Amino acid sequence: MSAFRHAPYAQGRAPFTIGLAPIDAEEWIAPDEDLGPQLALKARILAQEGAEAFAALPGSEAAQAETLALLAEYLTTRHPQIYARVAQALRVAPIALDVPLAGEPALLAASRLVQDDLLLLARDAEGWRLVAGSLCFPSTWKLSDKIGRPLGEIHAPVPGFAGAMQQRVERIFDNLQPGRVVERFNTSIYGDARLRHAESAQDPMARFPADSPALARAHVRVERQSLRRLPSSGAILFTVRVHVDPLAALRLHPQGRALAMSLRAELLGLNGERLAYKGLTQAIGRVVAAIDGEFPA
Repeated sequence: MSAFRHAPYAQGRAPFTIGLAPIDAEEWIAPDEDLGPQLALKARILAQEGAEAFAALPGSEAAQAETLALLAEYLTTRHPQIYARVAQALRVAPIALDVPLAGEPALLAASRLVQDDLLLLARDAEGWRLVAGSLCFPSTWKLSDKIGRPLGEIHAPVPGFAGAMQQRVERIFDNLQPGRVVERFNTSIYGDARLRHAESAQDPMARFPADSPALARAHVRVERQSLRRLPSSGAILFTVRVHVDPLAALRLHPQGRALAMSLRAELLGLNGERLAYKGLTQAIGRVVAAIDGEFPA
């Protein structure tokens, strides 16, 4: 995969803001050369992790089925060189994988087709609630902690979410029209290249031990998130695709210096509460020093 495919910190997208932007529906899901390995990793995680990788509330079946049907139609139309219908399955041609379209929860089947995690939210009297999810590649959260909870509780740890931001997000959900796709990005720094970080709390010293070289360990983790409303059920399908690049790879990137300086500025702009949320309170100085050492003024 091309390194640093998404660099929101270099595009004026401020962290800890909603930052949603409309995209062409044709660009909704973007499989790449990591499709095979990541789908294989997903299959292992789904088999081993149980409710920490997939959970669904009763009553979510219609939205799950709608998700699978929508994805099957989109993938075979938009990426026919990769996906094709065969009997009662969808074939992922490059890896000769046939995913049955029946026999298991529909969202679980859908999740076996794409590199993205898939989460479904439905509205009730209390607001938007997480009713189903296939979560193989979380960024420090647990599905079992969030399933069944409304948006406010799900995002309670996020600095600044409660209040005006939560109200704005709920209005966006309420007003999102079927057929329209919006996306946003989230950037973090992690101490390894693992896609799955299923711990429920940050452990900054485990991520960046004091005696470790920050540049060697630091990885830039960018989530590409999308939202779209399902036309029949009215549920919101939230997708999360994770991209991880070693910070040291900026040395070889043609825009490495510019990207590094943008990332540096974003990190230095985080206040204490936001640094703690990102797990960078103890490591921020060493990460910034590593960037400065690689790209001196």
